[in-house]
Amino acid sequence: MKTKSILKVALLSCFGFGSFTSCLNLDEELYGRLSPENYYQTQEEALSSVVGVYSYLSYMSRAGGDGWRIGEFGTDEFFCPGRASGGWYDEGNMEMMSHKVTPNNERIATCWGTYVFPGIGAANAVIASLESSPIADELKPLIAETRALRAYGYYYAMDYWGNVPVFTEARVDPNNLPKTTPRAEVFDFVVKEFTEAAADLPSITEVNKSEYYPRLTKEAVYTALASLYLNAEVYSGTAQYDKVVTMCDNVINTNQYALEEKVGDCFLATNESKSSEIITAFSVDPSKGVDGNEFILYAQHALDQKKYNLSFAPANGYCFTDEALNRYEAGDERLELLEYGPQYYQDGVTPLCDDNGNQLVLTTIKDMIAAQENEGYRVLKYSPIGVIWAGSKADNDYILERYSNVLLMKAEALFRLNQNLDVALELVNEVRRRSNCAEWTELTLQRIEDERAREFIWENQRRRDMIRFGSYFNNTWFYKTEKTEQWRGIYPIPAIQLTNNPNLEQNPNY
Repeated sequence: MKTKSILKVALLSCFGFGSFTSCLNLDEELYGRLSPENYYQTQEEALSSVVGVYSYLSYMSRAGGDGWRIGEFGTDEFFCPGRASGGWYDEGNMEMMSHKVTPNNERIATCWGTYVFPGIGAANAVIASLESSPIADELKPLIAETRALRAYGYYYAMDYWGNVPVFTEARVDPNNLPKTTPRAEVFDFVVKEFTEAAADLPSITEVNKSEYYPRLTKEAVYTALASLYLNAEVYSGTAQYDKVVTMCDNVINTNQYALEEKVGDCFLATNESKSSEIITAFSVDPSKGVDGNEFILYAQHALDQKKYNLSFAPANGYCFTDEALNRYEAGDERLELLEYGPQYYQDGVTPLCDDNGNQLVLTTIKDMIAAQENEGYRVLKYSPIGVIWAGSKADNDYILERYSNVLLMKAEALFRLNQNLDVALELVNEVRRRSNCAEWTELTLQRIEDERAREFIWENQRRRDMIRFGSYFNNTWFYKTEKTEQWRGIYPIPAIQLTNNPNLEQNPNY
């Protein structure tokens, strides 16, 4: 079904024949090659450039991208220890995991300079060329789509760095470089962009869901707005939980979404465009040179090569510890996505052993500097079952937003508003029932936070959640043994960006 999507066709035409660089280079250089004579003449031409903006945003969901990693580093659910074998140790990672980030951290510099702001710049150039096209009136939905993608870029920028420059022109004047914008004003800009984009985007009720997948719809933007409003007090100083409820209802009332039978069904390569739960995703097809999903490569133990009959040995990198594992209750089906303790082949009976006959037993992390190969539990969120591989790259699409988040966001907002508490409870219980968990008879903020942590482990939700609930600062856990200063809720502006643009101002205390 994916290959029928217009976006997939554009992806294939853009990436499938060795032109990767030209398709991603959508900044000033590309815009400078456009003129009134060659601005987009057809929707297909226009869409081929919008695809590049999607590609930048996808880095915020992929295992190998610092856009995703810096949203997980520093939480209590994600670690990347150095290994006794000498692999994986990285001082920048250690800084993030211990909440000691400095402006010279390479992870934040890569996220800013390779993913987030180049993506915003690409969107700026595409929007300018779309608006100048002779068929601009026909391209209103595409313009809205690109504005929404740009707003997502600014959402991440505001979330990670707080006070960032807001710039919407296609070209930057080197003699008048953008200045820092206060976080609250960036928040207002993102709200405005998402809201205006939603007005011109099609609803999921108006398109063929499988064929339009994975492009943004009104409901995808409403979900983004719900997330934005859920964190409004952090970003702007003013809570807006009533708007969270409104945005969530905009999605729920379409009756187009429902929870899958199991959480893991959302992450199967065979269920992407057909899923009832996926709201926002990024399409990959490594067999045709269209990116690829490398969660298995980065996260799993090398012996999983035997377990899943892989052509490569996973690199034994990302893992988690008891803090996250202990949140799950016995019988929670989400535990099926986690690997811990004695490991077996897929039959669940045959021990998974090394070449010397020793069964793999995954333990918690004991040494962050020189961890043994079996230290650290693993998340098998993107299943290798049914995958078409190209080397170590799988064809599972990256998932950004799911319907379960809409339900839990609405529940939290209602609880914080002290409104319709019975509705809020039922929304949470709907998510819990899906995973075979006992229903609750009452809610607390702690229960809501913990349920979100169980549901969205490694989906780039936890850092925002922990900051909103306060646990990012007040709690301690493995490798973060002290309370964290409030100002560390945003990262420092990378030092290299301050050098490149003297008009930027460093965030407080950095």
